[in-house]
Order: sequence, then C-alpha cells, then structure tokens
Amino acid sequence: MSEFDAFDPVGNGVSAEEDPAAAFLAQQESEIAGIENDEGFSILDGGEVPSALHEGAADGVMNGDFYQESNGPTDSYAAISHADRLQAEPESIRKWREEQRSRLEVLDANSKKQESEWKEKAAKELEEWYARQDELLQKTKANNRAAEEAFVSDVEETAPGTEWERVARLCDFNPKSSKQAKDVSRMRSVLISLKQAPLVH
Repeated sequence: MSEFDAFDPVGNGVSAEEDPAAAFLAQQESEIAGIENDEGFSILDGGEVPSALHEGAADGVMNGDFYQESNGPTDSYAAISHADRLQAEPESIRKWREEQRSRLEVLDANSKKQESEWKEKAAKELEEWYARQDELLQKTKANNRAAEEAFVSDVEETAPGTEWERVARLCDFNPKSSKQAKDVSRMRSVLISLKQAPLVH
C-alpha cells in the first residue's frame, strides 16, 4: 500500500460514479416523465397519436355532448332565441332604457309645442311691428303734406311788408347753439329787428 491509500475514493466508501448533482437531475427528469405519462396524451416515440385520442371523435362525443351532423334544415330561430337569452339585458337596464325613451318622447313633445308657440308669437309680433310701421309712415306722410301745403301757401303769399317775416320764418332764432357752429348772434339780432320794424320802400 502506498502512503496515499487513505485518500483513495474507493477507500472512502463513496463511489466515484455517484455525483449528487447528476442524481438530482436524473430524479427530476424521471418525475417529469411520470407526469407526462399520467396525462395519457403523450405522443408515441414513432410520432403516432395514441388511439385514446381518437376514441372520442369516433364516438361523436365533443366536450361531453353528442355532435350529430345532419343535412336537413336546422331550427335557426332556436339558435337566435338562445343567443338572445344569453345576451339578455338585466332588468334594471331595460327599465332605465324604457324610462329614458318615455322621458325623451315627453321632451320632444314639449319642444315641438314650445317651437310652435314661439312661431305663433313671432308671427304676431311681426304683424304688430308692420302695423306700427305702416301707421308711422302714414303719419309722416300726412305731416309732410301739411308742411308742404303751408310752405306753398307762404311762397304764394306776396303781400307787401311780409318779406322779412317770411325770411324770419326760415331762420332759427334759438339762442342755444352748438359750440362748434359759427357765432351768428349778430345776424340773428339784425333779422329780429327787421322783422319787428321792416324797412319801408
């Protein structure tokens, strides 16, 4: 024996082929393989699908229901009613929708009524405005005619000594004049004196 026999792995009682990491990995792989085989859906080594996967299709069973193919007419209304039942609205939403519809109908009726009232009111006010405008126009025409007749009668009146009175009628003798206007107070006083004491020819 050599001096290093004590350090020989065989002498330890532990086999050189046993590696704890390799043993752990082998154990995990065997557990995973067991889980896959328990499902019963693993594909065979040759790439073939097990016959158990085809049994359900051969028996016509899908998800626990029998699937039957038929060339005859199907009841499409039954499918539609079934879909309607699946998508049916809750009672609260249906009630709210009906209340909303009735409220909108009331609002529409009120708005139409109010619109017709406004149209009638506007037509009445427009008619009154036209009547006032016509009345004002007639008054203005009458005043203009009267002023024109008075002016014509004054022009045709040619009595001697009334010339300055006619001129004085055309003048504005209001002492309150605008500041921007020229000072015509001297001319106004001359015309007033001529009106009171006209010149004699």
